[in-house]
Amino acid sequence: MAKNQEIETPEINIIRKGTEIKGDITCAGDIRIDGILQGSLISEGKLVVGTTGVIDGKVTCKNADVSGKIKAKLVVKELLQLKASANILGDINTNKLSIEPGANFTGTCNMGSVVKDMHHGEKREIFEEEAQAV
Repeated sequence: MAKNQEIETPEINIIRKGTEIKGDITCAGDIRIDGILQGSLISEGKLVVGTTGVIDGKVTCKNADVSGKIKAKLVVKELLQLKASANILGDINTNKLSIEPGANFTGTCNMGSVVKDMHHGEKREIFEEEAQAV
């Protein structure tokens, strides 16, 4: 007899339009927010924020696709994509960033592994040394 091998299909968590959550969310898989989240979000998978989605709190995830509004510090381990309808107010720390024309972003952005390992003072010294060399 052949053994049945179960193939794991990733589960997707969905916060639908009209749903409002006040509190923190931690999930192992992907999550889509079309409603409102007031609190932090930690996801080991991909975050998708739809056009009606709103997040007010710290966000940490592997990848993110944002079409809605986020007022938070964003920490994205791999790729952050800001769609044309995205509206971001907060600081971003990511490895790669893609911004479509029309997206709004207000805050600071740190990218790549080099920046992740530096402190603000070290970056300032490096920029001053480069400016003096020119």
